[in-house]
Amino acid sequence: MKAINPWINFNGNAEEAFSFYRSVLGGEFTKIVRFKDLQSEEFVVGDEDANKIMYISFPVGQNNVLIANDVPAFMGRVNENENRSKIHLAAGSREEADHIFEGLSAGGAIEGPIGDSPWGTYAGMFRDKYGIEWIVEFDPNN
Repeated sequence: MKAINPWINFNGNAEEAFSFYRSVLGGEFTKIVRFKDLQSEEFVVGDEDANKIMYISFPVGQNNVLIANDVPAFMGRVNENENRSKIHLAAGSREEADHIFEGLSAGGAIEGPIGDSPWGTYAGMFRDKYGIEWIVEFDPNN
C-alpha cells in the first residue's frame, strides 16, 4: 500500500475548513477543483453548487494528504455530528502536538485534553469547529 489519506465531506464549507487547517499546520493546497470547473452538457451544475469544492487536497507532513469535497445540494446534507471516524496526526514533539492541538481545537469541543496517556504517549482528542474529529499524538518512542 502506497498511502492511506483521509477524505472528508463538508456541507459547503470545505474551503473555509481547509484554510483554517492550513493556518495552523502550514503548507499549501496542491489542487482545488470547483464543481463549475467540471460543468458540461453531461454534467450540469446548479448555481447553488457552482463555487463549492469538488476536490481539494492538502499535504500534511511528508507522506500524507488530507482531501475533501463539498456535498452538492442534490445529494442532501452530511450529518457532521455522526462522523465517528477520527483523523490521527502524529506530531514530532510535545511542542508541535500542543501547537496543533491548540490551533485546530479552537472553536471546537475538546473530548480529551492533551496530556500524558496511559499507553505512554502524549495525546488529546477534539471535534473541530467544522465537526471533524481529530487525535493529536506525540509518541516519544517513535
